[in-house]
Amino acid sequence: MKDRTWTGNRHADGQDRVGGLIKLLTFGLLCIGLVTTASAGPREQARRIHDRLAGVPPNETVLSSMEAQVSGQTGAAIDAAYQAMQNPNFYNVTLKNFAAPWTNRDQNVFVPLNDYIATVIGMIRDGVAFNTLFSADLLYIGPGSLPPYSNSNNNHYEQMESQGVDMMTGLQAVTQSTFNGLPPAATAGIWTTRAAAEAFFIAGTNRAQFRFTMLNHLCNDMEQVHDVKRTPDRIRQDVSRSPGGDSRLFLNNCIGCHSGMDPLAGAFAYYNFNETTGSVEYTPGVVQPKYFNNDTNFEFGYRTTDDSWANYWRNGQNQFLGWDTLLPGSGFGAASMGQELANSDAFAKCQVRKVFRAVCLRDPEDPADRSQVDNVMVPSFKAGYQMKQTFAEAAVYCMGQ
Repeated sequence: MKDRTWTGNRHADGQDRVGGLIKLLTFGLLCIGLVTTASAGPREQARRIHDRLAGVPPNETVLSSMEAQVSGQTGAAIDAAYQAMQNPNFYNVTLKNFAAPWTNRDQNVFVPLNDYIATVIGMIRDGVAFNTLFSADLLYIGPGSLPPYSNSNNNHYEQMESQGVDMMTGLQAVTQSTFNGLPPAATAGIWTTRAAAEAFFIAGTNRAQFRFTMLNHLCNDMEQVHDVKRTPDRIRQDVSRSPGGDSRLFLNNCIGCHSGMDPLAGAFAYYNFNETTGSVEYTPGVVQPKYFNNDTNFEFGYRTTDDSWANYWRNGQNQFLGWDTLLPGSGFGAASMGQELANSDAFAKCQVRKVFRAVCLRDPEDPADRSQVDNVMVPSFKAGYQMKQTFAEAAVYCMGQ
C-alpha cells in the first residue's frame, strides 16, 4: 500500500514538474514572440506586408526591394505595399475573397467568380473611384477567348476562374449597358450586375437589395438604423399596421425599419430578376408587380407609382451616417440613390474597416487602431475613394504586428 501511495505521489509530482516546465516554455516562447514582433526589422516588416496583401511569401528579389523601401533607402513603406499588390494573388485571391461574401444572401466566400466580384476587383485595380460602386455604367469582363458574357448564365466568369485567367491582367472594363441591354441611365454599378440581381432582385419585394447594401457596404443592418420617429407615409401596403391584431408591434417595431427603407428602396421599382430567362430586367415607367405583393394588408399604405426615392434618414438619429449635404437627398432611379449611399460617411468608414479587418486580421480594437481608422484612413479614402491606397495604408500600419 505504501509503495503504491508513494508511486502515485511520485507520479503526481512528476506531472506537476512536467506541467510547470511546459508552462515555463510556453511563457518563454510567448515572450520571444512578443519581442520578435516588437523588434521586427525592415525585412520582416516587408515580408508581413507582402503576406497580408498577397497571401503568399515574396521571392527574394521582391523581398529585398521591399526591405529597402520599408527602411527608407529607396522609398517608403507605402511603396512596398504597392509593390506587394503587383503580385497576381492580390487580385485573384485576396480581392476575390474580399468581395465574394457581398454577392449572396448567405455571405458565403466560397462562390464562383461572377460579374459583381470581377467588377469590384477591376475597379480597385484601375483606381476607379469606389463611391461610384452603385452608380457607374461599368462592367469588367474577361478575354475574348472565353465564352462571351451572357445575361442568362455565369459561364463567362466560371470559365475565367477554371482556366486560371489572371485578373491582374485579364480583366477589361466595358460599358455595362452595352452588355446587359439596360439603358445607360438605368445601370447602377454592381446593383445591376447579373449576380447582384440574381441574389437580391429575385422574387421578394426588392427590399433585399437595399438591406444587403446597408449590411455589406454601410456596415449597418436594419436593427442598427431602427428609428420609430420617422414619418411612415411611404411604408408600402404589404406591411400590416396591426400585425397579429396588435398595432403596438407596428408602432414600436415595423415602423422603425420600413419608414426609412421603403422610401429609399423605391429606387428599385423598375427592376427584377427574371428566373425564366435568368437575367436582370428593367421596365421603365412600369412598376414591377412585386411592389404590390400583399397590397391588401393595409390598403391605405403607400402604393408605388414610379422609381422616386427619398432619404428620410437625413433627419433624426440616422444623421450619424453622415449624408453628403451637397446631394439633394431625393431623386429618381437606382443610380442617383446609389450616389446618396456611397457618398455618406458610413460608406467610407465601412470600406476602411473591412479593409483593416482583411489585412490586419482583426477589427480595430484599441485607441491606436481606432485613431488610425477614423483620423487617418477614412479621410484619406474620402479624398479620392481609392481602395488600393486603403489596402496599402492598412498593411503598413499592421506590418509590425
